[in-house]
Amino acid sequence: MFNFNYHMPTKIIMGPDCVKKNSRVLRKFGDFCLIVTGHGSSKINGSLEDAISALEHEDIKYRIFDEVEENPSLETVEKAFMENSVHPVDFIIAIGGGSAMDAAKAVSLLFRNRITARELLSMKNLKGIPILSIPTTAGTGSETTPYSVLTDHQESTKKNIGQVIFSDIAFLDARYTINLPHHITVSTAIDAFTHLAEGYLNRNSSIMSDILAEKGFILFGECISALRNGCITIRDREKLMLASTLAGMEISQTGTSLPHGMGYPLTYFKGVPHGTANGILYEGYLSIFKDRRKIDRMLELAGISGIAELGDTFRELLKCDLVLSEGEITQYTESMLCNDTKLKNHPEHVTRDDIAGIYRSINRK
Repeated sequence: MFNFNYHMPTKIIMGPDCVKKNSRVLRKFGDFCLIVTGHGSSKINGSLEDAISALEHEDIKYRIFDEVEENPSLETVEKAFMENSVHPVDFIIAIGGGSAMDAAKAVSLLFRNRITARELLSMKNLKGIPILSIPTTAGTGSETTPYSVLTDHQESTKKNIGQVIFSDIAFLDARYTINLPHHITVSTAIDAFTHLAEGYLNRNSSIMSDILAEKGFILFGECISALRNGCITIRDREKLMLASTLAGMEISQTGTSLPHGMGYPLTYFKGVPHGTANGILYEGYLSIFKDRRKIDRMLELAGISGIAELGDTFRELLKCDLVLSEGEITQYTESMLCNDTKLKNHPEHVTRDDIAGIYRSINRK
């Protein structure tokens, strides 16, 4: 018997030049746009230029906030709002990777509710002004998720702010990823895989989320050789971007699981990029499962022979030399055991030794 709820309010427009070719859809969102992006990449890859061209074609006024850092903080979100709060902002265009999109979602809530960024963490069921997303990496899937993950320096961690904020439209143009450094292409691609896997191996999975995940595994598997040899074609990049977006659609239904919660301290305290932090946990994570039927199916679809091969592949691709001390493992394990949301999404009982063992697996090269 099929039993599920499925909600995906984001309109997806994919293809070369899709932003400029579809400028007319911007018109319905209002007369003034705030563009939220990072320091430089959107200027290099052409995405910012295309967004500005589309806005100007429709005679829509705009301002640019280009100070979003990797792993954006509550302070940055508040700064984006405060610097632009006197303007009649009707909608936001987020341009960049997950950092820009996550920050833009939070900024949209501040414009609608006129609160502080920290109040986002304690208030529930807030609505924001419309957001249009233009991803320039293929990894986070934030363009189709309701999540906004921000850095809270008071708590020394990253956290989902707990609101439901979907983009109204996601424009997918893989050309914007062509100039990404190879290590970022790899790390973000593995981030997309971890979304697919954690949604698939999840207490909340359904036939609908599994359909999305299984197509994503196939697309990712078709790109492994290109990721390994560095000869990544535009067709490969289209597949990775689609896999990332499918993964976002999937985890919008299921949430993520253990590796995402466990990866946050590796990013905050050790500076390990988000996708890499997830990926280096994966051999240990998959090894704790007692029921491996879905794992076997997942790896088969991706063209990977087993958990050990996945671990070897990720180590080869990520080239991460992180080593954790026993003190760090204990600290991070205790923190993870307080993360009820991630723990409850795992379909089997998880012990303290399981979590510590996953962290220790990082040290096995």
